[in-house]
Amino acid sequence: MEALINIDNGGTLTDICVWDGEGITFTKTLTTPHDLSECLFTGIEKASAALYGEADLERLLHATQHIRYSTTQGTNALVQRRGPMVGVLTTIPGIAAAMQQSENEQHLFEGLIGDRVLTVDMDDPQVEVALVQAVNRLTTLGAARLVVAGRTREEEHRIRTVLLRRFPRHLLGSVPQIYTWELAGDRDVPRRTWSCVINSFLHPTMERFLYGAERRLKSYKVVNPLLVYRHDGASSRVAKSIALKTYSSGPRGGLEGTAALGRIYGIQHILMMDIGGTTTDVGVIDNGEVRTRTRGQIEGVTVSFPMSEVHSAGVGGSSVIAVTDGAITVGPQSVGAAPGPACFGFGGTQATITDVNLLLGILDPDTYLDGSLRLDPERSRQVITETIATPLGISLEEALIRMEEAYVEALSRALEPGLTPGATLAAFGGAGPMSATGAARRAGIDQVLIPRAAAVFSAMGISFSDIGKTYEVGMPEPTTAAAITTHDELVTRAERDMFQEGYALADCQTTWQLTVEDHDGTVLHTGAYTRGDVVDRPGLEVSLQLTVVAPLPHPELAQDRVEAANPAPVSGTRAVRSAADRVEQVPVHVLDELSPGDVGSGPAIVEGPFFTARVLGGWSFRVTSAGDLILNDTHATTTR
Repeated sequence: MEALINIDNGGTLTDICVWDGEGITFTKTLTTPHDLSECLFTGIEKASAALYGEADLERLLHATQHIRYSTTQGTNALVQRRGPMVGVLTTIPGIAAAMQQSENEQHLFEGLIGDRVLTVDMDDPQVEVALVQAVNRLTTLGAARLVVAGRTREEEHRIRTVLLRRFPRHLLGSVPQIYTWELAGDRDVPRRTWSCVINSFLHPTMERFLYGAERRLKSYKVVNPLLVYRHDGASSRVAKSIALKTYSSGPRGGLEGTAALGRIYGIQHILMMDIGGTTTDVGVIDNGEVRTRTRGQIEGVTVSFPMSEVHSAGVGGSSVIAVTDGAITVGPQSVGAAPGPACFGFGGTQATITDVNLLLGILDPDTYLDGSLRLDPERSRQVITETIATPLGISLEEALIRMEEAYVEALSRALEPGLTPGATLAAFGGAGPMSATGAARRAGIDQVLIPRAAAVFSAMGISFSDIGKTYEVGMPEPTTAAAITTHDELVTRAERDMFQEGYALADCQTTWQLTVEDHDGTVLHTGAYTRGDVVDRPGLEVSLQLTVVAPLPHPELAQDRVEAANPAPVSGTRAVRSAADRVEQVPVHVLDELSPGDVGSGPAIVEGPFFTARVLGGWSFRVTSAGDLILNDTHATTTR
């Protein structure tokens, strides 16, 4: 089979995973925020070297069926509020208040919209003048993108007609507009408007890179287009994707991989902890399925589209650890890959957990990223002394311990939304294995699963996905005839879109769903639909959803077997600080040198491919048949 390349682009590191039908090859590279296509192609070239024995970018590209790409750039931009100012032009009085019913909504409204909301009365005889004045006012207030929210599609169409007539394209074209009914058929006004506001905020971050990457691929005469991986677990062409659906797409890949692990290990409830450079993403697997919401949430704000339940906290390997009002704080600001943690040696002047773990002795400065980047302990020492120890009037050693405690506490808080008694914690991402046992113990979790591919696990998880599209359309009236008409219109759209993806609709899997809501947007019924089914829901709102999937090959994971328990061989020792006044020599195990069934106990360090796992005292570990690590807290009162 042709290869499938999966890429998960993070704020600090970019992960590349290649499946060629027989095995998985993976690598990592530093993210290049000035030009994201650079790290994409560098990563693919590194993967070609690992696959062929020497770098041959063009060979791998031409041997590839699809490149599927996910990114945390949008998530990171929203967490850090790095994006364009958004203005809302509406015909609906009170929409600003309706969009701020919760504390989360108020917080996001202030960060993205602020005072840039203007209401226009469409019954005003001078409505065209009012619309022009409103647009001018919003742009004067700094709006770089406009969301137009009308009561109906027809009302929004009327506004579009006026704006196109009164503003020359070269003027208004510099301020992109999005019309809410075009993005979502959701009748709930605040939810539909929020979806457009967030999409407008995320769009520039995605657009600049994705179309540039497509053009660069064409220079290599790559025929198949770049695919964007979405938070619903499927992929589609760049031109057929919307920015909102890229939010938390990387974690969705991790969730798909976690679900696959749960099936082979027989674990029913898994809490995913994916720690990247900027965020920690937490999601849940229930009985082998990704926990999702019919109406997803982003930072606690409900949007119009289904989403996996992923909570993103501004706690990552590159999150800034600082002193604020005499207390140590963690994130949400991140140093990213440029300048990166101080120990990277790229000019970073703010402390991160990566600097802390280096000075604690958990990280080996010579083996980071499998030795491709040597870390500088002296830079970490200088920055932590200046920014943490001196302001607090404590020693460097005490500062390290308190910084680690603050970081682990922040991680345990991030886990709270998904906590369930008896859950297993699946920890991955470049920084996940380092803090997994500490965060799990603090959160009351007694079992941790660390995949062998932990450092690139979200990219690997994309391997369990397909190409697909989901459509949701509100029916004009809740009748059987309207349902049939809507069904046929969706079939026509799906045939066109899947043809552009390179697949015939007849060769795809289709799933139909009927949703009934009241006028407040509360879901009353959801069920399967077949063309011709009787639909009679007077006084209610009915929508039809079509999901189309073009299946791709998926890897098969090795089933776990009972192996003879043998002491894990030790490759050396490392001096690790466990308290301000205590340093211990702990054994170091290299995962690639261990065999299925090998066991060990903490305190210990396990060096995996591109990751370092810390096993705290009181924890044991076992290597599984697939080369993954399962760790158990021997101090816990529960048994499995």
